[in-house]
Amino acid sequence: MGLSRILPRSQPLPEPLPAETAGEPEVAVPSALAPRLHAVPSSPVAGDPEEHALAKVIAFANQKGGVAKTTTTLNLGVALKEAGKRVLIIDLDPQGNLTMSQGMNPDVIERSMFDVLVHRVPISDVIHTVEVDIAVASIDLAGAELALSALIGRERALEKALIEVRDKYDYILLDTPPSLGLLTINAFVAADGVIVPVQCEYLSLRGLVQLENTLAMVRENLNPAVRVQGIVPTMYDGRTLHAREAIEILQENFGDLLFETRIKKTVRYAEAPVKGSSVLRYDPTGPAAQAYRDLAKEVLDGAQAREHA
Repeated sequence: MGLSRILPRSQPLPEPLPAETAGEPEVAVPSALAPRLHAVPSSPVAGDPEEHALAKVIAFANQKGGVAKTTTTLNLGVALKEAGKRVLIIDLDPQGNLTMSQGMNPDVIERSMFDVLVHRVPISDVIHTVEVDIAVASIDLAGAELALSALIGRERALEKALIEVRDKYDYILLDTPPSLGLLTINAFVAADGVIVPVQCEYLSLRGLVQLENTLAMVRENLNPAVRVQGIVPTMYDGRTLHAREAIEILQENFGDLLFETRIKKTVRYAEAPVKGSSVLRYDPTGPAAQAYRDLAKEVLDGAQAREHA
């Protein structure tokens, strides 16, 4: 089945970008999309932070909710730390799921990423150390897009905030909201690359064109370097024909960008956050934890390959 059968017309970029670029882009089809995505280095990884002594900033994005974006941000971050890397994860989602996944309540947090983005509080003031360092979200973050919209340079608020800490980490992972609004745009402007978790089902593939169109506009106006650097298949159940066909579609259209690791369906990913834990701490020897160690190895192996290319 061709990808063009399931992909919709692209949508305009959210309001924060310049008005002259916010019109509806041309309809994107796989033959046009795949070459654009494959213009990045062939390895679907984040690059080597040690080349420039600054953290590699990776945004995890998909405007569709329920694709294991927060799960991937947390567990990949913990796996990278296990591998000896200095890791900061940042909760940019007003739902605060990443914050809750580390045992903190967004409703009672006093200072959060809202204060960093809107009031220019130093990001170090909102970093807590749990399994990894985490810059937390609070309930106030729901009002961040409205508050930011009145500020000059609103799309670069996060980029500026990260200057303080980029030399203190190897990887900074950004958990974005399930939308393409101003918080996500901030993440794209600050990021070196984007990893896209995609649920292995038919309808979840529809947002990939819209996401790439948004990134194309960000490249044109705000961050020329940002690219999709990897696609992570999540909630994979290899027993079903539907999931296997979804993987085939991804391989046909995005080949080199697709990570080999498949994040399989398991109740462990739902159980761990209830305990305020990553799955690597909750069930360290189980297959769910091993999947994210495998993904981390892909990231690190690819970074090493880039270093010696």
